[in-house]
Amino acid sequence: MKSQLNITLENEQSLTAIVGLGSNLDSVYGNSREVLLLAIQALSKISLKPLVRSRFYESDPVDCPAGSPRFINAVAAVFLPIDFDAERFLSQLQKIESNLGRRRAGIVNEPRIIDLDLLCFGHKKISKSLLEIPHPLAKERRFVLLPLADVAPEMVLPGQDLSVTELLNRLPQTPMVREIPD
Repeated sequence: MKSQLNITLENEQSLTAIVGLGSNLDSVYGNSREVLLLAIQALSKISLKPLVRSRFYESDPVDCPAGSPRFINAVAAVFLPIDFDAERFLSQLQKIESNLGRRRAGIVNEPRIIDLDLLCFGHKKISKSLLEIPHPLAKERRFVLLPLADVAPEMVLPGQDLSVTELLNRLPQTPMVREIPD
């Protein structure tokens, strides 16, 4: 895990995509932590330079069906060419999910082997039926902001006035999110 207090969302050569990772089901590839590591490995192959990732966190499920297991969450900053297309990157994220065994049953917030959420894509703001950037709920979710604070605590998400740390400090302590060993 590496923190970059001055992570840049966009410059002349590259843009930074922030990806939220989550898993609460084991698979043929291993437990949730092992699946997240495989997803991070796949993301690192896309990144122009070494990606920056958070520690792992265990969190209570939020807005999930009753009886859903706890999640393991993380965040990764992926560095892409400045002209990279957000829809293309989303497609790559969905391919990684599929390759790791994710199957969508159509149940909102269902338990899943892997979930890769595109939280932000440089400074871009996109609002389409299948893609909204920045992720509209990122600023409200402790399980997103706590790992994001590992990676870029002073970063201001597009459309926000407060840093990641300031947003995090405004959230209640529940639902539970706690760091777990790597």
